[in-house]
Amino acid sequence: MARFDYDLFTIGAGSGGMRASRMAGQFGAKVAIAENYRIGGTCVIRGCIPKKLLAYAAHYAEDLEDARGFGWTIEGASFSWPELIANKDREIARLSGVHAEVLAKAKVTVIEGTAKLLDAHTVEIGGRRLTAQNILIATGGWPSKPSIPGVEHAITSNEAFELPALPRRVLIVGGGYVAVEFAGIFNGLGAEVTLSYRGEQILRGFDDDLRAHLHDEMGKKGVRILLKSEVSRIERRAGGSLEATMTGGKLECDAVMFATGRKPNTARLGLAEAGVRLDEAGGVVVDRFCRSSVANIYAVGDVTHRIALTPVAIREGAAVATTLFGGTETP
Repeated sequence: MARFDYDLFTIGAGSGGMRASRMAGQFGAKVAIAENYRIGGTCVIRGCIPKKLLAYAAHYAEDLEDARGFGWTIEGASFSWPELIANKDREIARLSGVHAEVLAKAKVTVIEGTAKLLDAHTVEIGGRRLTAQNILIATGGWPSKPSIPGVEHAITSNEAFELPALPRRVLIVGGGYVAVEFAGIFNGLGAEVTLSYRGEQILRGFDDDLRAHLHDEMGKKGVRILLKSEVSRIERRAGGSLEATMTGGKLECDAVMFATGRKPNTARLGLAEAGVRLDEAGGVVVDRFCRSSVANIYAVGDVTHRIALTPVAIREGAAVATTLFGGTETP
């Protein structure tokens, strides 16, 4: 009789978790993967792919205008935000289904629900207790918002993909690539966009010439950029709009979006109670083989608070599967 229910139990069906689980199944391991929302993770569901779809949509306004120079006359062109979001949802559902099929072909059991560690080998999910010889944490990251009065009125990139209507005036807080991308998306689709960043120039860490050039080009397209600016309070006005208290004054808008970074999604997983060491940001501390402080518990992707990139998570997931079931310890 088997000592454990599974050889590998993965928590989180994002890029890293899916790759590790699929490969482990192909190696012949008995694998289960738990997901409390939809299969696909940040990249597929609420990151790279939906963002690209919205970015493509935002480009069409300029493309239609450029078409006049090539002899095209396009009368009556109009844009529908609800239709864009509905089409986005349809494509995301299709991709999520494709990933589910891939897992099924690898004989990976998908369990819907929120999983929590009870100890190094036991997971609780939906009132059930399951055991595994090895556990993989692949729960990714989550957008963070500052603790300021009224922050509950603000959204992050997660909610931006689900807005029922395009806000007429948008305040984006942050200066990284997510903030800059969404400023371009909302601006291209016709919204009045203000970007507030506490630093001296947008895109900290990028090439300085690029930063300055992009700042200028965004301004030419109508994006208002406020540097050395911070938001300290958000209030809901009587008419339904929002009022943001900022460095130098107040701004009325219809949506405030924070793009001020992400944090490892480790809350309420029972990791610390199981002996898994976390860093100061809540990320799982791992060695070069993605092994945590508990020998049979591994972690890959954004949850480790290292390099938050989809290809990195995928490679780490593959390495864990190869290390555990492929016969080769792979960093």
